[in-house]
Amino acid sequence: MSTATKPKHIGRNISRIRELKGMKQEILAEAIGLSQQTVSNIEGSEEVDSNKLVQIAKVLGVTVEAIENFSEESVFNFFNNFYDNSSSQGNSFNQGMFATFNPLEKIVELYERLVLAEKELVNAEKEKVQYLEKLLNK
Repeated sequence: MSTATKPKHIGRNISRIRELKGMKQEILAEAIGLSQQTVSNIEGSEEVDSNKLVQIAKVLGVTVEAIENFSEESVFNFFNNFYDNSSSQGNSFNQGMFATFNPLEKIVELYERLVLAEKELVNAEKEKVQYLEKLLNK
């Protein structure tokens, strides 16, 4: 078995990142001022001109290093780890499977706030009636 590593295929990496972002070749081509056929040729190339690579990275919303070091294995690892972490422990987007508060306490709290607001509203109406009665009595 050979220990030599395969050279990175920059064009293929661009293609995969573009596809993962849901972008068509035509959109990428238009954004960097090239034809769709030129983008197709770039994606078929092992090496890409550094200036074009910078433009492509900007349009794709990634760094040049991300394109150069892209591997599908790392993407799958990222999503597997993201899913594993978010499902059991939660993160800033997903609080996991378990609530971090007691739902019954929240209901009681909301009910108490509603009752308090209702009392304030009733008191405000009473004050308004008293004020109007004073005006009528004058």
